[in-house]
Amino acid sequence: MDSTSFTTLSRQTGLEREMRVVANNIANSATTGYRQEGLIFSEYVVSSPGTESVSMSRANIRNTSMEQGALTKTGGTLDLAIEGDSYFMVETPLGERLTRSGAFSNNAAGDLVTADGLRVLDAGRAPVFIPSDAKSISFGQDGTLSADGRPLGQIGLFKPSEGSQMVREDGVMFRIEGEIEESLDGRVHQGFLESSNVNAIDQITRMIEIQRAYEMGQSFLETEDQRVRDAIEKLSSRS
Repeated sequence: MDSTSFTTLSRQTGLEREMRVVANNIANSATTGYRQEGLIFSEYVVSSPGTESVSMSRANIRNTSMEQGALTKTGGTLDLAIEGDSYFMVETPLGERLTRSGAFSNNAAGDLVTADGLRVLDAGRAPVFIPSDAKSISFGQDGTLSADGRPLGQIGLFKPSEGSQMVREDGVMFRIEGEIEESLDGRVHQGFLESSNVNAIDQITRMIEIQRAYEMGQSFLETEDQRVRDAIEKLSSRS
């Protein structure tokens, strides 16, 4: 296989990966707190002494958009949305994770939990407790939790420390490689949820572009394959 075919094949592989990423974005366009993901293409050059270098494309770097999603009013007492660059912290079997998905409820023990039953943590990284006999629950914009007008605690708002990396584990959950610090930049809105920041129209348009680019690449590979076959047949007939 010549360098042109190698280059095209590597591009096809990258387009396949990007198609999966875009399809996942579209599937999660209505998922609360979802962050749109993209794929970054880069050049990869392979060379060795005495041979011609081969330039190939790579698409292994995932890029997550941190753009604010629209805040949608639900009226739910335990529905919370963050305005700003902060995150809620939840307790998982694998450790603490950050999320923007604030569709919370309270479990049988009175803990504030996510839709998956993971406990939400307060500013001191302890579980947030909701009294079962409370008649009214309110959250201030700084995250202060009050029951029947009495302050009980403060839901935690966090962000990665400078130099730390956010790693997506699923649609709405992030693992932090490095340190996590308390954030003062966010404002909590009770009775709201943050919508996905996916622009569905843009993503559908991109999917069409990827499909067309992939079809062009596939056509080239088929033509190149036929050219090589024809050349081999001609050489064979002369021998």
